[in-house]
Amino acid sequence: MEVSALAWIVLIAIILVMIAVDLLGHVRTPHAPSLKEAAWWSVGYVAMAIVFGFVIWATSGSRYAGEYFAGYITEKSLSVDNLFVFVIIIAAFRVPREFQQKVLMWGIVMALAMRGVFIAVGAAVIDQFTWVFYLFGAFLLYTAIAQARQGLERPGEHDGGDYSENALVRGVRRIFPVTDGFRGGKLLHRTSGKTFITPLLITIFAIGTADLMFAIDSIPAIFGLTQEPYLVFAANAFSLLGLRQLYFLIDGLLDRLVFLHYGLAAILGFIGVKLVIHALHENELPFINGGEPWLGLPEPTIAVSLGFIIGVLAITVVASIWKNNKDARAVAATEQGAPEEEHSDR
Repeated sequence: MEVSALAWIVLIAIILVMIAVDLLGHVRTPHAPSLKEAAWWSVGYVAMAIVFGFVIWATSGSRYAGEYFAGYITEKSLSVDNLFVFVIIIAAFRVPREFQQKVLMWGIVMALAMRGVFIAVGAAVIDQFTWVFYLFGAFLLYTAIAQARQGLERPGEHDGGDYSENALVRGVRRIFPVTDGFRGGKLLHRTSGKTFITPLLITIFAIGTADLMFAIDSIPAIFGLTQEPYLVFAANAFSLLGLRQLYFLIDGLLDRLVFLHYGLAAILGFIGVKLVIHALHENELPFINGGEPWLGLPEPTIAVSLGFIIGVLAITVVASIWKNNKDARAVAATEQGAPEEEHSDR
């Protein structure tokens, strides 16, 4: 895929405009967005991502458009898992709801900048060492198993008590003076000639650095779908920048996605296997097949990959809805039966 400097400039300009609209149009005036507001903006961000995909189709062909859409859907799915941690962090720091938009937006901007570095490093490593796909594939398979095990937890177990500050946040507390509470929407507070960091700024650092954990598995995952840095960065940018609206749209509904971790495990496992097959096709390691490529297994096409990802997500959502409805009917039946049992005992 030939990507001109102009294409990079246009993509970065779009991202900067999206950030500016969020910061100047929504975050600057502290408020808790309504469900309607969050829904409309979520639809808007998804629409922009889709339009960008069709632009890729028109300029570079269906192959690269398919790679972009597969990467975007995967990153969007994994970003929903990020929201569990964001909910925990925001609850742990007790961020007032009207300031949560600001925390999420700046945290996401910080995360996007760090992911840009990850993508650049990953692209350079892949370009020089094809055997790295073995490592990416093995790591994703391990992550898939961890996701499936995490799915065994009950959704209600995700609460503020599960979160502990990471090393960076603890370091900030040791080095800089911190106010004993929030100072409105301020990140820094100056009093008596001394500048203090507020808990709001620490929360932003917590969210931004926590995203590094997700980047460790999401970046290899998307490189398993496309090796084009331009598409990798675009998919990450569009998925991350829509997270703030998605947070307020499905806040309180996350625990209802009871099979989410199983769906993510299946997607990561599939991409992990795809990466290993790709590594075998490009094999240069002397202790594997004598250093020659092994073509015994066909590598899934991008159409197969995209179909698998969409299919798994659809099954996950439908199964989660069915499980919640079943549990709700069971609770209702129990509540209706209780008065009758009490009456019969009398």
